[in-house]
Amino acid sequence: MIKMLDFMFALLGLVLGFPILLMLYIVGLFDTGSPLFRQERVGRNKKPFVLIKFRTMRKDTASVASHLASTSSITKFGHFLRRTKLDELPQLWNVLKGDMSLVGPRPGLFNQDELTRARQEKGVFAVRPGITGLAQVNEIDMSTPELLAETDARMISSMNVKNYFKYIFMTVTGKGSGDRVK
Repeated sequence: MIKMLDFMFALLGLVLGFPILLMLYIVGLFDTGSPLFRQERVGRNKKPFVLIKFRTMRKDTASVASHLASTSSITKFGHFLRRTKLDELPQLWNVLKGDMSLVGPRPGLFNQDELTRARQEKGVFAVRPGITGLAQVNEIDMSTPELLAETDARMISSMNVKNYFKYIFMTVTGKGSGDRVK
């Protein structure tokens, strides 16, 4: 059921949101010259996939978790994208492809060993990663890997259609702060 909802909402979001996506892409061209950001992430069953987002940092920024990146790396337009969570919109393509769900654990990087280990122990990799979830609406990010893995596991064990819509609604209405950068 949730996989079908993911597909329908991702397709609808990409079709209806195309004018917004196009506008953000064009503004991003002027901001960084390369508006899309692609990065290999850890997916379901620890299978790698390429996550797509709008670029919020300069192109020369090191590929690290957001909480390890410098605030000075974020462009002015990038601040806007992060604050409004619009940088996440291209991930609807990842959802449409089946690499991600709208709701699930945020996909980590392969160099986040502590997070990967904690998630492996708690069975988090049994599900597709998501754009948003329980941790995100409660402002728990990858800087606290053990707490994040525990929260992800709790979300997975209680996932149902009601909670799926609840986390989406909470995200759309502004709950949670998105990826933190120090």
